[in-house]
Amino acid sequence: MPIRDLIIAISVPCLWGFGLVISKPGMEELPPLLINGLRWILTGLVLVWWFPVPRKFLKNIFLVSFVGCTLQYGLTYTGVSMIDASSAVLIVQSEVPFGVLVAFFLLKERPSTKNLIGLLIAFIGLYVLSGAPNLEGKYLGVFLVLSGAFTWSFGQVLAKPLSEKIPAMTLTAWIGIMGGIQLIFASALIEGNTLNNIRSASLNSWIIVLYLGLIMNAIGYSFWYYVLARYAVNKIMPVHLLLPVTGVITAILLLGERPSIEVYIGGVIILFGVGMILIGKEKQK
Repeated sequence: MPIRDLIIAISVPCLWGFGLVISKPGMEELPPLLINGLRWILTGLVLVWWFPVPRKFLKNIFLVSFVGCTLQYGLTYTGVSMIDASSAVLIVQSEVPFGVLVAFFLLKERPSTKNLIGLLIAFIGLYVLSGAPNLEGKYLGVFLVLSGAFTWSFGQVLAKPLSEKIPAMTLTAWIGIMGGIQLIFASALIEGNTLNNIRSASLNSWIIVLYLGLIMNAIGYSFWYYVLARYAVNKIMPVHLLLPVTGVITAILLLGERPSIEVYIGGVIILFGVGMILIGKEKQK
């Protein structure tokens, strides 16, 4: 991989890990569905004017936006609002073992023995992490983040062929328009008080929305779809090992969280299992 592409790939988990953590205080004023609806509609409105409508792929984009955006962000961020951000960024790493399972059932890709062992180790790590004192009584939040991780993995399987046919920023723009509308509509139905929440949001919350929409989405996802189109998934997924590093450091420094020893132990086990799955695979794109 050229140095330029490597830098682009590495920047993605750094942008995402930071954004996942800072979204937590934002959700104190803007509930999970609404803050994600605003971030994605912002992404779409900023980018969509510069790219033509991909008319042949609108149905496919709608499906990806519903699964990989509306469902995934609704589940993940509702869960994040219930648990510590430092634990959430570690649980999100289950995207990788879930990706192995999704590939097996949908793409008929049989995992190797090494990958099965890594899968088992990763879930052992999740079990250890779930016993952390800071997660006691918050199992619904853990379940929602895990569900979001599974949905994200499923969404990437759907997005992969699109990313090879549509420019990365075009795909990001139209997922933003469709996903943003879906999330705001869902927020109005489920969370309620949509207009009041928007009017009463502080400047800090809007700065967070700007980061999520312009940096985490417009730049982060465009970078992701760029490398996703050019390299096999198993070649670029290892960069996601940086996400919990960025996320935990951000949670400690900005939110003042102090993860328990179980969080660190579970996190190390998860990363070890994920590393077994990702590192050393030689499948072709």
